[in-house]
Amino acid sequence: MFRCLVDADSVHHPAPADLPRSINGDCAPFDAARPRSAPTPILGLPPYTDAMARSRGRWYRPDPLPDKGECSPLVGVAPRPWAPLPFDPKAVSRQLLDGEIVACEPIPNGSNYSFAVGISCHRSGAEATIDHIAIYKPQRGEAPLWDFPQGTLYKREMAAYHTSQAIGWPFIPPTVVRSGPYGIGTVQLYIKPDASTHYYRWNSEHIPELMRITVFDYITNNADRKAAHCLLDVQRCVWGIDHGLTFHEDVKLRTAIQEFSSMRLPDWLYEEVRAFTGSARCQELLDELQEYISPREIRAFQRRLQRILQRYAFPALDSYDSTPREWW
Repeated sequence: MFRCLVDADSVHHPAPADLPRSINGDCAPFDAARPRSAPTPILGLPPYTDAMARSRGRWYRPDPLPDKGECSPLVGVAPRPWAPLPFDPKAVSRQLLDGEIVACEPIPNGSNYSFAVGISCHRSGAEATIDHIAIYKPQRGEAPLWDFPQGTLYKREMAAYHTSQAIGWPFIPPTVVRSGPYGIGTVQLYIKPDASTHYYRWNSEHIPELMRITVFDYITNNADRKAAHCLLDVQRCVWGIDHGLTFHEDVKLRTAIQEFSSMRLPDWLYEEVRAFTGSARCQELLDELQEYISPREIRAFQRRLQRILQRYAFPALDSYDSTPREWW
C-alpha cells in the first residue's frame, strides 16, 4: 500500500494525473485545485435530495431500539477492560498534527480519495525518517452524497474519535484534523491488521469489545460499519476505522455487527454508558462536537444517549436494510 519513499533532494507528492480513478474507472482524475462538483442529473431529472428521500418509507426509518420488555436476555458475557494501547494516544496525536508529511501515496478503490502518508517527526537537513504511517483523507476528495452535507465527512471522523476517547472506548486510532498535500482533512494513524484473519473469524473471541462498538455505532448513528472496518491487529487489539458517515440526525444505522440485535444490554455495559452520560466529560464532549457537527446533530446524539438508557437494549437490526454493502 505504501511504496513512496523520500529521496535526499526532494519530497515527492503524486501529481493529480497519477491519482486513482473511481472504483468504476470512469471518473476524471482528482483535481486538488477545486472541490468535486455535484452529481450530474440523469435524463434531466433533478439530483436526489434529502426531502425526496424522506418521502420514501424505506429511508425514513424509526429508531431501531426495541422496548426493554421485548429484549432477549444476554447471559454469560463478563466485562473485560479495554486492552492497554501500545502507544500514548495524546503523544501520537501531537506527532500526527505537528509532524511533516514527507511521503504520500494514493490508496485505490475507495469511495473517496484517501492517501497513505509518511510522517516525520525528526527531519535532519535533507534527510527524513518516517516515524508514522497514517491515512490522510482530504475534504476535497470527498464524493458528494445526497444525505450528508458536502465537505463534512472529515469533521465527522474527528467527532467520532473525540466521542470514543470521551466515553473511554479507545478503539479508533489517533486522529487529527490538519492540512496536507491536498488541503485540510483528517490524518489517522495506520493500524496494521493481522492479515491471517478477518472479522468473521475473530468476532466470537472479542464479544465485550464488539458490544461496546455496537453501542457506539448506535449513539453516533454510524451508517457504514462494514466488517472490513473492524480490525484486529497482530497484538490482538480490536480497532474500528472509517467513521465519516456518522452523526446524521435521521436514522442511518447500518452495521455488519448484528450478533446482538434486539438483545438486552448487559448490566456492566449499561453502567458504563450511564456513568459517561452523567459525567462532566459528557458535557465537555458536547462542547467539542460543536466544532464538527451541527446543533441539530448534537441534539440527536443526546437523544440517542438517553434513549439507550431508557430502552436498556441493543438496536434491532434488519438483515437487509441495516447492513452496509461490503467491497466483496
